[in-house]
Amino acid sequence: MKSCSFTARWNEALLDENYQKWQRSPRSVSPDWAAFFEGFELGTTRVEKNGAPAALSDVDEQRVLQTKVDLVIHTYRTLGHSVAKLDPLLSEPLPQQDRADFALESFGLRASDLEKEVSSHLFRASKKFQLRELILVLERIYCASIGTEFMHIQDARQRNWISARLELEQEKEETAVTSYLYSSILRTLYRAEAFEHFLHTNYVGHKRFSLEGAESLLVSLQALMGACEGYNIQQAVLGMTHRGRLNILANLLHKPLETIFDEFSHNVLPQTVENSGDVKYHLGYRTTWKSQAGHEVQIHLVANPSHLEAVGPVVQGKTRALQHALGNSQDKKRVLAVLIHGDAAFAAQGVVAEMFNLSQLPGYQVEGTIHVIVNNQIGFTTLPSDARSSRCCTDVAKMVEAPVFHVNGDDPLAVHAITKTALEFRQNFGKDVVVDIVCFRRHGHNEADEPTFTQPGLYKRIKSHPLLSDILLKKAEELGIVEGRKATTWKVKETERLEAAFAQSKTRADHSHSEKSGIDGSAAMTIAQSSYSHKPVQTAIGSDMLDKIMQVLTAVPEDFHVLPKVRRMLLERRQQIWQAKGPYDWGIAEALAFGSLLLEKIPVRLSGQDSQRGTFSHRHSVLHDEVTCERYIPLNHLSPYQARFCVYNSPLSEYAVLGFDYGFSLECPSMLCLWEAQFGDFANGAQIVIDQFISSSEAKWRRQSSIVMLLPHGYEGQGPEHSSSRLERFLQLCAEENMQICNPSTPAQYFHALRRQVHGRYCKPLIITTPKSLLRHERSVSKARDFTSSHFFEILSDPPGTRQPEKVRRIVFCSGKVYYDLLQYRAAHQLEESVVLVRVEQLYPLHEEELIRVFQRYPSATRVVWCQEESSNMGAWAFIRPQLQRLLGCEIFYAGRPASASPATGFNFVHKQQQVALVKAAFGGQDP
Repeated sequence: MKSCSFTARWNEALLDENYQKWQRSPRSVSPDWAAFFEGFELGTTRVEKNGAPAALSDVDEQRVLQTKVDLVIHTYRTLGHSVAKLDPLLSEPLPQQDRADFALESFGLRASDLEKEVSSHLFRASKKFQLRELILVLERIYCASIGTEFMHIQDARQRNWISARLELEQEKEETAVTSYLYSSILRTLYRAEAFEHFLHTNYVGHKRFSLEGAESLLVSLQALMGACEGYNIQQAVLGMTHRGRLNILANLLHKPLETIFDEFSHNVLPQTVENSGDVKYHLGYRTTWKSQAGHEVQIHLVANPSHLEAVGPVVQGKTRALQHALGNSQDKKRVLAVLIHGDAAFAAQGVVAEMFNLSQLPGYQVEGTIHVIVNNQIGFTTLPSDARSSRCCTDVAKMVEAPVFHVNGDDPLAVHAITKTALEFRQNFGKDVVVDIVCFRRHGHNEADEPTFTQPGLYKRIKSHPLLSDILLKKAEELGIVEGRKATTWKVKETERLEAAFAQSKTRADHSHSEKSGIDGSAAMTIAQSSYSHKPVQTAIGSDMLDKIMQVLTAVPEDFHVLPKVRRMLLERRQQIWQAKGPYDWGIAEALAFGSLLLEKIPVRLSGQDSQRGTFSHRHSVLHDEVTCERYIPLNHLSPYQARFCVYNSPLSEYAVLGFDYGFSLECPSMLCLWEAQFGDFANGAQIVIDQFISSSEAKWRRQSSIVMLLPHGYEGQGPEHSSSRLERFLQLCAEENMQICNPSTPAQYFHALRRQVHGRYCKPLIITTPKSLLRHERSVSKARDFTSSHFFEILSDPPGTRQPEKVRRIVFCSGKVYYDLLQYRAAHQLEESVVLVRVEQLYPLHEEELIRVFQRYPSATRVVWCQEESSNMGAWAFIRPQLQRLLGCEIFYAGRPASASPATGFNFVHKQQQVALVKAAFGGQDP
């Protein structure tokens, strides 16, 4: 543990600022600051004119002593956690030099002061103590099995609540220890230990990432669920790492033991496995937990990958969606988010900081998350000294001034108590809170790993460390509140329960994993969706609905002061378009899609960087009053009976925000839930979410999402960081109809793609490469009838009858923005008769039958070309070439940029040269 002196912990600027305030007005600072400054001034030796120290009056001496007492209390509250007895593997007290901040002389006190009677308005309502007794009480509160960090919190209400709560609870615990609580926790520990021992004995060498050494986690979660009744919490969403997951599934969520044993034995009928599945310690589950009083809490354990901490924002997004379903904002605290972390990942994974940053933002806050850390004090083989620069693994939580409760895992009573305190804080203040259970890992990273290779001394201590149940039983026997004979009976019953389930798993005939009550991401537990159909979905809207939406989009309340530029560029222009019946641009098309869904009572949530205005100033979904700065959202004023439109500017983060929105979409499949990248290039900041959740969650866990990703994409000479959404990566992830990839070329196509996502028959992620320069392209527009009498076309080609098929010599397939460059070149060179342009608007799932039909219309074509703006090792080329060759039975020629390590050139003149060359090549120049 790193040293941490009292003075070093103070912010010098803050100290000076408060001192200046106190000098001007003593009441302008908090009581503890005022007491400190009084003592500081009184404690400064006064000097007489002759240079001798001035004598203090009795009153002054008492005031100086009072200040020193207040400083003692403040120090324990601030630094007590740094010397608390938190490590279960350390039995020796800390050396005196590590407790220098708590030595009497550091407060200006002497041994003779210990017998003096003191009190403080800062502690227990000025109750009188001998100084010696006061220090002992403070030691028990702040330096025993619980160490609390809370003095970094600037809100005095929160600080005072925590200090009062800790000090009151400690006083209560001194007189109230119940036999029931000891018995209940002992039985919980026996369940946890018996489960691990049984697996270790019967499945030797199997990875299970056991809970051994950290059994107090189960005590903590049991306490948390038990305390939910007092706050009418009805749902809890859990995310956790692999460590101890099977134990929690068995002993908290009560997943059938037979099912868990089947997963070890692979006793699963082959015909029931319809997907790739996942390892047993990644699977999710859902159950209803019931207290002894009958209160029920539905627990969702979210499935997760091995990418540590990636599940965190997913849990928070799912929690927010469940809270959203409750409607009333006062009821949101009835849904609880709980995240269980490892110490190494909590300190090291950047997404943790991103999550904390989301925690108090309007579009992402969930009324506080309970973070429980299983602090093994080691990573795989890496010790804290090599794993973090901060003193504690929890220091990242201080960025949002979350309180941190460190607790010794070998004191399950303390774990039980502090977990309940953490929940009470969350319910009172709606903020994140951290419970850091300091424990150890009895085996290596997994059961097949040998930890003594790298930590021989540590594991020598661990090997001789007693079971936690034995530690607690010994204490209970000493207090005379639990008999050893009764405890032995409990232990035997747990073993018998496991053996009975094991025998049952070997004999039962049905191993189909069909317990549908437990579905929440478990592999092979849900029925797969039917095969994808390319049958058009009717997504057109009536002209009356279009007019109604346009009327709202072109008006604001009379007393709303719109910026003149916004009125001119947006409202008046939209008015002209509406009156002329078009043509409609992309911004209007999107607003029509959103507005029509809202009128159909389908909510819309859009989240992303600068999404309210739009990166390219095309959306303006939120208008701002130039006088009052009030906001006005036109789409929320369509009808008294409409659904709600929520649009949020996200923080400058992709990973956590996309994870959050994905989690939200899991609980709202009938809602249009969109995440937008500022530029598609930056979506790779969330690559883990894309790879591990969006593209594969259905295959691994049968968890379906209808999230929409909007990725601005297009080569326009803006360099390698503002050109490509890495379309090739998404196409590489496509298989088993897992998602849809669309590259629409007109506003109406975009409109229909969005509406189809809700009205279609499939719940699949939708990836849309959205336009940038096309937003204002004079030819990339749509007519009113395109919205009122059409649908999404997966393939767009020149209409039949516009030319004689036998004259066509070349078919150019393309996708997206490059179509307009090809169109311009064809017209300029009068090649309409001999060249057909075919747009692939949906790249996956590919509409193969339609592609074949289009190709067969032109039997005289001798050249088939794929044209793209991207380099040959990027874009759709590697994906589409084998598909077209298989379907059309001919060679496919390439027109595009050559292979490149970087997505695009940084020189605009080079970009233009390349663009001219690739377009020319598509029409008969030298084909690459």
